[in-house]
Amino acid sequence: MPPASAQLPDPTTDPVLASYDNYLAAQEAVDKLSDNKFPVQKVAIVGVDLRMVEQVIGRLSWGRAAGGGLLTGAWFGLLLGLFVSFFAKAEDSNPTTLILLGLIYGAGFGIIFGLVSYWMTGGKRDFLSRSQIIAHHYDVHVTTDGLADARKILGLTAQWPPPVDGS
Repeated sequence: MPPASAQLPDPTTDPVLASYDNYLAAQEAVDKLSDNKFPVQKVAIVGVDLRMVEQVIGRLSWGRAAGGGLLTGAWFGLLLGLFVSFFAKAEDSNPTTLILLGLIYGAGFGIIFGLVSYWMTGGKRDFLSRSQIIAHHYDVHVTTDGLADARKILGLTAQWPPPVDGS
């Protein structure tokens, strides 16, 4: 953790060091700065022009709701069974039995939970989807006192970023 007196980046006022089309490229630039011993606590990656994208991946049905609940419940029950088996006295119960019971009860409750959850939507969301936040581009900001060194490390000219008025 940097000392309280350290100047942290402020993306609202600090200059843009470089702009990238994707996050991986911005991350690679910061990694290059880090590899060259630049104090990366002076850097911020800012996603610009954000949008939420929801990709529909399939239809949701009673069977899928039950199957999803079964898998989630079985996984949770397995973990719970493992946890309980660690603390159970060996003479009172068999750890394998506890793990299997956790798996079975978890799967059962998971199916019920999956079906009840699907029923409660009332048919208003009969599809599965995956959501993510995507930026139009990513700006790498750096504090003013580190700008010259960062430009040198990344091999950027003094004209970057280009002037806003086009000159």
